[in-house]
Amino acid sequence: MFSLKNSKVKALAAGLMLTLALGVMGCGGNKKEAPKKAEKVNVGIVQLVEHAALDAANKGFVEGLASKGYKEGQNIAYDRQNAQADQSNLQNIAHRFVNNKVNLICAIATPAAQTVANVTSDIPIVATAVTDYKTAKLVKDNAKPGTNVTGTTDMNPVEQQLDLLLKLVPNAKSVGTIYCSSEVNSQLQIEILKKAAAAKGVTVKEATVSNVNDIQQAARSLVGKVQAIYVPTDNVLASAMPTLVSVTEEAKLPVICGEGGMVKAGGMATLGVDYYKLGFQAGEMAADILSGKSKPADMAIQAQKEFKAMVNLKEAEKIGLKVPEDVLKGAELVK
Repeated sequence: MFSLKNSKVKALAAGLMLTLALGVMGCGGNKKEAPKKAEKVNVGIVQLVEHAALDAANKGFVEGLASKGYKEGQNIAYDRQNAQADQSNLQNIAHRFVNNKVNLICAIATPAAQTVANVTSDIPIVATAVTDYKTAKLVKDNAKPGTNVTGTTDMNPVEQQLDLLLKLVPNAKSVGTIYCSSEVNSQLQIEILKKAAAAKGVTVKEATVSNVNDIQQAARSLVGKVQAIYVPTDNVLASAMPTLVSVTEEAKLPVICGEGGMVKAGGMATLGVDYYKLGFQAGEMAADILSGKSKPADMAIQAQKEFKAMVNLKEAEKIGLKVPEDVLKGAELVK
């Protein structure tokens, strides 16, 4: 009788201890674990060529990622490469990134994005300074890419830029334009320009270049035939604005540009995009991809919605152009 009771007591005690143990374990399970230290990610940045707009986009991209917690030297490392406008360099850089198994690629400018997209369909690619992703065959649709590519577009308000040109040169009947024949983004902008100009009774005369060595000849071919020149966000022209301006200043021709960096390099005026902000937006998108919040295939291409005027007063003085007060009002002035 005693031994039976003793056995029951022992069993009861054992059960109670087990219950208490499970309770303690349960309490421990409810505690939040300390977040694991973020693993360092590797990001490759390929920039087509060095000029103010793309440099600004590059800087913005890195700072956009930093704003989301990806800080260089802590949890992210960059492999920065500049192709110097050379296609063979672009190919080598793209293969380098793939071989090094980077976690993400930032491609700055359309040719850079096209090259890396042709080399990998697995590594996420966030591009910037690309005008139309669908036209460049980087995505299936700008609203829902459906590929490993997404990013920000530098599509210009071309019609509004033409209006700016006509405010500066009210009697212009013929406008010249110079761009690189191999840049898809430039071709797209010129098609928009021609349609807008036709609606206003203005003729557009085109001159195309293959590289910076063709710019002076192209510019001279327009002298005497046009009253102003429009230059889109073309990488070849942006990298050599002083070459273009050396001809247009002598001919007293104002050059309306696609973005502010070109104005600071000698152009007359713009109502354009801010490449730093575009790069920053792209950096924020990249952070969401790296953190697993989003995938490029589902991320719509983002655009800048507000544009600011910039006027180069030094250039206006050199070519003897009086800038209307309504254009100067609110514009950033280059002196």
